[in-house]
Amino acid sequence: MTVGAEQQKLHHDLKNVGLRAQATATGLVQLCKELQAAGVIGEEAVGRIKDSIADEIALTAPRPMLRADFRKEVCQRLDGIFSGAEKLGPAEEMPFAKAQSD
Repeated sequence: MTVGAEQQKLHHDLKNVGLRAQATATGLVQLCKELQAAGVIGEEAVGRIKDSIADEIALTAPRPMLRADFRKEVCQRLDGIFSGAEKLGPAEEMPFAKAQSD
């Protein structure tokens, strides 16, 4: 998967504005849940939102890891976060992070 110039620009714009904060992400997840529960957006829209988030996070993939593998793990965590069905630990416990510390 290649990241386009538009995604790169959005990445830098968001970083420069400071919208990478955990509070902002928490609000976005809650907003998506509320909109979906109210029937305003469907599962496909939530999927596109998660894809957009995963694309952004994949830009920061550790060098020794394939971006596609990193993105796959990010998507799995996003699915858990958006569903609320899974207790998630810190990112440092993700398989890619453990592999780097070994």
